[in-house]
Amino acid sequence: MNKGRIEAFSDGVIAIIITIMVLELKVPHHTDLHSLVPLIPTFLCYVLSFIYVGIYWNNHHHLFHAVKLVRGGVLWANLHLLFWLSVIPFVTGWMGENHFEQWPVMMYGVVMLMCAIAFIILARMLVAQAGPDSVLAKAVGNDRKTKLSITLYLLAIASTFIYPYIALVLYAAVAVIWFVPDSRIERQLLQHQHES
Repeated sequence: MNKGRIEAFSDGVIAIIITIMVLELKVPHHTDLHSLVPLIPTFLCYVLSFIYVGIYWNNHHHLFHAVKLVRGGVLWANLHLLFWLSVIPFVTGWMGENHFEQWPVMMYGVVMLMCAIAFIILARMLVAQAGPDSVLAKAVGNDRKTKLSITLYLLAIASTFIYPYIALVLYAAVAVIWFVPDSRIERQLLQHQHES
């Protein structure tokens, strides 16, 4: 089936996720700047999560740019990814409201880990559908950034038992690693066009 519908649906869900996250930013009841201070943890959580959702949206776009058609299994893999992305507003709000306490910070990491795993599953299903000699298979190849991200998430989750702020630094490090969009797919598509 055509990939347009899955892309449009995914874009809509991701837009709603961002909208829900911004609604967690409560307006202070006072007009002085000091009234914004208690909102700083929630705002920082929002910024980090916004970056993460943006990274997933960007990489999702690149992934689907390299395919023409999708099968039923890909639809379910995509829904699996969207499910974990849709939990981000909850853990973002919980972590911000509780000023980076152990369990909210840990659960934030669990959700981020599950998002990464869901993205890997989706990418592998698309590669399996496209075939081992496809542009997408060549682009995805040996994905060191994803393996590093999984390792950092696991370290971050474990570090919440020691000091939750270590986990926050590791979550931010993963976001920095992925902040520059993964250009492997674009490079492979351009190379494929030049060869054709």
